[in-house]
Amino acid sequence: KKYVYVLGIIAVLFHFYVLVIHPISYWRLYLMHILFGMLLVYAIYKPGKKFKDTVPWYDVLLMLAGIGTVIYCITAERGMAYRMGSNPTTADLIAISIILLLLLEGTRRIYGMILPTVAIVFLLYCHFGQYFSGGLGHSGYSWKKTISYMLGYEAVFGSPMNASATMVFLFMVFGAFLTFSGAGPFFIDLAMSLAGSKRGGPAKVAVISSALFGTVSGNSVANVVSTGAFTIPLMKSVGYKPKFAAAVEATASSGGQIMPPILGSAAFIMAELIGAPYSEIMLASIIPALLYFFTVFLMVDIEAAKNNLTGVAKEELPKRKYVLQNLYMLLPLVVLTIVMTVLNQSAIRAASWGILSCIIVYIIKNRKFSFKEIMDAMADGAKSACGMICACGTAGIVVGVLNMTGAGIKFASFVVEVANGHLLVALILTMIASLILGMGLPTSASYIICAAVAAPALIDMGLTAIQAHMFVFYFACISAITPPVAMAAYAGATISGSKPMEVGFTACKLGICAFIVPFMFCYAPTLLWKGAAGDIIVTIITALIGATMLSYGLQRYAGCFSLPLGIIPACILIASALLMIIPGTVTDLIGIAGACVVLIPLFLKKRHMQKKAM
Repeated sequence: KKYVYVLGIIAVLFHFYVLVIHPISYWRLYLMHILFGMLLVYAIYKPGKKFKDTVPWYDVLLMLAGIGTVIYCITAERGMAYRMGSNPTTADLIAISIILLLLLEGTRRIYGMILPTVAIVFLLYCHFGQYFSGGLGHSGYSWKKTISYMLGYEAVFGSPMNASATMVFLFMVFGAFLTFSGAGPFFIDLAMSLAGSKRGGPAKVAVISSALFGTVSGNSVANVVSTGAFTIPLMKSVGYKPKFAAAVEATASSGGQIMPPILGSAAFIMAELIGAPYSEIMLASIIPALLYFFTVFLMVDIEAAKNNLTGVAKEELPKRKYVLQNLYMLLPLVVLTIVMTVLNQSAIRAASWGILSCIIVYIIKNRKFSFKEIMDAMADGAKSACGMICACGTAGIVVGVLNMTGAGIKFASFVVEVANGHLLVALILTMIASLILGMGLPTSASYIICAAVAAPALIDMGLTAIQAHMFVFYFACISAITPPVAMAAYAGATISGSKPMEVGFTACKLGICAFIVPFMFCYAPTLLWKGAAGDIIVTIITALIGATMLSYGLQRYAGCFSLPLGIIPACILIASALLMIIPGTVTDLIGIAGACVVLIPLFLKKRHMQKKAM
């Protein structure tokens, strides 16, 4: 524990020094970044279940091998830069092989076999390409060329690693400092005070708190485990079914990764891949995130109305005065947003100011300065980042193979050819590919692989880079709730004691907006905050109305009138909702007309029932 603690602090101090004070070459930064990740992973995560608190001797040897390898690569920096992928020495190959093996094994220990297996399959494809027929076939590359290429700037040391070593790492440290400041419990208290006493209040608390926590954590499973341990039992206590309670938490936690201002770690990688300022990514995410959480919030409210579920007793809620007095706990998120948007500063500077504001909040809250707790936050931040380092490195292997063999371009050409000029067909194929590639993977790795494989096809079809990458990013996020490998749903099911598949399908129903909105912003960029202000406002209003009708139709219950819906009216509302979510005057008018056909008779029926009751 002392080793991990000290190493975590050193890792954070190193990153701050080289990113803020004294820059070093990218080659050295990436090597040290990976080394810190591997040294932490092999100390924290054991080779198997039978190991408890001990670090086996061979793990110590692996750590020493990692240190020796990095030292060699740093000292041979100039020579390796010229030899990569062309004429590596035997020592180069040994060093690169050790780094790749350590990354693969580290990823296996944290995330299981799926991502390492994908990377190994891609490496085999790179070497044995001549045995593949059709468009996927290629001449094949020697192991010497394949392995040496993998440490290049188009593979492991590519854009994902750059984002990981710079922006993402600091923001994960920021997340640890946010927890250290006491913001985590305050998020739940704030949500409880806002929605706890309302109809079905605990589910609304889960939505709000998970959105706040998820935007920082960037890990849907970790979000489910942390906030779900409190919210899922609370939801069950007021009458929500176990599978529904778990699905609410899984859906909200997964959606936290599309929630401004931080959007989890994958959004920083997106900014790096498309070469756009992070503020542009953040702005583009506002309307889709609003629609997503508005729909989830409405769905849980309707579920509560259908089953007459109450909220938490007012005497059990945090005092409103306490919440108002502690609103300064939101200062770090406010500072972060202002620095990135108003001041238009880099994400590195924003993270630095955010961490400083967390320390200020802690001092205000506790009326003291604790050097030890600052060290604790630094160590926790480094520990939370080590898994992301391995995942980005392993995903970089896949990206390297795609670049080396041209398989990504071939897939894009295949999609364009099959689509035959029809954007909708290309979007559906990309969605399927993204969901399959994202199954069981952490969001960052899922997005990196999906973006390398699928995004070029959409760009070839005429979409802008931000539309294509945001489309892929959404499905990389919601793959966490999409059966059969729905990691967030599995985590929620474990806490609630329900069946994972049932939780997964219920979560898909709750998060249906995330399956629809990406298609919409590919046709109309106003949903990504692109266009005239008037058009954007109209888009927001009609999309919110559409999301409301969609919720009514899926739940077969008109919440505004507290009346159940038949199958045909529900289907009409769903169709009307889709038309209203699609930006455009004609579709909006048709959608509104369809909604009126269902809602006006319900309004008259409700009035009749009220008069009769009087």
